[in-house]
Amino acid sequence: MLRPLCAVRQLDALVSGCGLGTDAPARAALEWALGAACPAVFDADALNLLARDAAARDCLRQRSAASVLTPHPLEAARLLEASVRDVQADRTGSATTLARATGSIVVLKGAGTIVALSDGRIWINPTGGPALATPGSGDVLGGMIGALVAQHFTPLDATLAAVWLHGAAADRFGADIGLVAGEIAGLAAARLGELRRERSA
Repeated sequence: MLRPLCAVRQLDALVSGCGLGTDAPARAALEWALGAACPAVFDADALNLLARDAAARDCLRQRSAASVLTPHPLEAARLLEASVRDVQADRTGSATTLARATGSIVVLKGAGTIVALSDGRIWINPTGGPALATPGSGDVLGGMIGALVAQHFTPLDATLAAVWLHGAAADRFGADIGLVAGEIAGLAAARLGELRRERSA
């Protein structure tokens, strides 16, 4: 499970940022991830580092493989050099602007999570709710996107499916509070099992 970056080879997908930190080794890890030839999800501290470093943002724009950014409103505001109020006042516009500026698929988390592409297409997710406003929930979403990409979903399909299933897991929980990040995967698996049974019925 734990290997130095120099020992990691032949990746199908990667997720960068969850628990990464913002020190010099974290910056080096982000630089390595930006140079990877596979689709990549950038979340949490990877987004904070990108917001601070114009050169890293240039590397992001120049990636040949797909990139997915999963900011909450504060992270999006930092990347856009705007305020959270500005982001929340025009969530679709903010997500689309960020997608265009970075050449990435952008998942702007929050009530009615938005998936935006640089060509202007957007999707507003109907699942999920306040229960997902809990530490680590976004890390789980990043992992779900990465896991689906590793199973050879296209990056867009992986993003849309993971965002929907992540919210559906919270809906299955059935309460607005009390959900912890460690419970989301099990709830998502149960919901996915229900969908498979419905399809085969």
